[in-house]
Amino acid sequence: EESEAETEAGDEGPRSPRGAGRPQRNASPDGRFEVVFEENNALLKTESGEPAPLTTDGTAELAYRGPVHWSPDSKHVVLTRHRRGGDRKVYYVESTPNDQLQPKLQSYDYLKPGDPIPQDFPVMFTAESGERVEFDESLYDNPWSAGQGHFSPDGSEYRFLYNQRGHQVMRLIALNTGGSQRVIIDESSPTFIDYSQKTTLERLEKTDEYLWASERDGWNHLYLYDAATGDSRQVTSGQWVVRGVDRVDEEARQIWFRASGIRPQQDPYHIHYCRVNFDGSGLVILTEGDGTHSIQPSPDGESFIDTWSRVDQPPVTELRRTSDGSLIARLNAADASQLTSAGWRMPERFVAKGRDGQTDIWGIILRPANFDPTKKYPVIESIYAGPHGAHVPKEFRSFYGQQELAELGFIVVQIDGMGTNHRGKAFHDVAWKNIADAGFPDRIAWMKAAAQHEPAMDITRVGIYGGSAGGQNAMRAVLDHADFYDAAVADCGCHDNRMDKIWWNEAWMGWPVDESYERSSNLADAHKLGGKLLLLVGEADRNVDPASTLQVVDALIAADKDFEFLLVPGAGHGTMGRPHVKRRFHDFFVRHLWGTEPRGEGDERAAGSSGP
Repeated sequence: EESEAETEAGDEGPRSPRGAGRPQRNASPDGRFEVVFEENNALLKTESGEPAPLTTDGTAELAYRGPVHWSPDSKHVVLTRHRRGGDRKVYYVESTPNDQLQPKLQSYDYLKPGDPIPQDFPVMFTAESGERVEFDESLYDNPWSAGQGHFSPDGSEYRFLYNQRGHQVMRLIALNTGGSQRVIIDESSPTFIDYSQKTTLERLEKTDEYLWASERDGWNHLYLYDAATGDSRQVTSGQWVVRGVDRVDEEARQIWFRASGIRPQQDPYHIHYCRVNFDGSGLVILTEGDGTHSIQPSPDGESFIDTWSRVDQPPVTELRRTSDGSLIARLNAADASQLTSAGWRMPERFVAKGRDGQTDIWGIILRPANFDPTKKYPVIESIYAGPHGAHVPKEFRSFYGQQELAELGFIVVQIDGMGTNHRGKAFHDVAWKNIADAGFPDRIAWMKAAAQHEPAMDITRVGIYGGSAGGQNAMRAVLDHADFYDAAVADCGCHDNRMDKIWWNEAWMGWPVDESYERSSNLADAHKLGGKLLLLVGEADRNVDPASTLQVVDALIAADKDFEFLLVPGAGHGTMGRPHVKRRFHDFFVRHLWGTEPRGEGDERAAGSSGP
């Protein structure tokens, strides 16, 4: 769970350009000119060596800086006008530093939803005269980002990808050197555009075309744009999703990409490798086996090694032809018999209908090694419902971290409910301004169906645990669904989306910050606590502000609710992997789901019994 939580930490927000704050030198292609940055302004040096100011209005708040983009003919140059954002810092007391007795006050930069953000705007100049080319900036007046800038092949336009704050508008904008402007790609959505996971913008210089990914028809697919006219055509289509583009062959006019859901009889999360022509014809699914795939091309490109597996299928390795994906030879099939003979159990894949009675929800079931189908086992859900991904394992492994908990006499499950990624747009949109939902109606329906399938699952005793976004989810279970979930462990939770990092939360909850943020807040709903709760947090967490957990603690105290709390000195993001903390959260479930006090190390339970 700790590794899953860490995927949420990536900095996808606007960044200062590389080298900001120090002089930069950028020569034109013909060598006649050079842009130099001094303090907050830009100067243009000519062959004579005399610098002339390009800008004079730069300030610390609104400065000129790189990157610098020159037109191919050296006649025009584009700089960045950078507006400084907020300077919010998060502070915490490091209570037990390694190098001294006394505590230390620590801080780090950390923007939160709604804060002023750093913004970059392209500014164009004519090199010979040094005059600014003026544009109406209303097309890009509120950027979250304005990047991937470049000139057109003929040098007549500077083009850049604009992502409007709030992530409901993205545009490929062209600024003409004569002062006009136009939109080549105009993407909008009434909910979020999943820019951090699905955006594809491939520039095809030889033909001046762009390959773009969009969910406009309800599924993530590829579109080809003619930059000169703005005309587009859909390249891929169907009730499946493009997961990423691996290669674009401009000569053969072919696209090599990854997809999931493209083999309808398989798990819709399985990744397959495919090829298609620019005009949408000639679609070939190059991989076949019923599992999730990874490939390694041969040096000559004529064949590739395909390795595929599932949680219940050890890896199979095949040699296939690149031309049509046909099988040349099976190279290896891993054998798990020694594992199973030693008592190891593969997870079981299980699928059931979600809240609407129609949509398939996929998950896995993990049982203890000495599982006895005649007995009843409490159920614990390992949850991480972050909309940036899907989180149920799909590849074979000989060990899953959740198995440790199963060996204490539990059946452990993991599920991808609605609101998580890599299915259709409607499936994903459940998370829009609605992080609190976390797919719980789907998860509960799935577990009820699983208990019909596996009578040993006792869904009158259900626990749940998670970290980071999963910590927020785990606590939400005993706020809104305490009639089903009896006990929850929430580690390093982003319990209020207004307290957490800016990029992740604005990506799914939108901007500006509105009442939907409070509706998803565990802090606001702490008084609704209806089950047993253990809160964990590391005091030195730099991913999620640790005050988010402390504020929940305060609200629970104010509501006179009983709960458990462990603050781990010196710990960062994710504490459940630490031996003491792991024992504490395991014991918590033994007490509240088995109804007994845990026994010490070396006893029957620790050796892997079917219960305490």
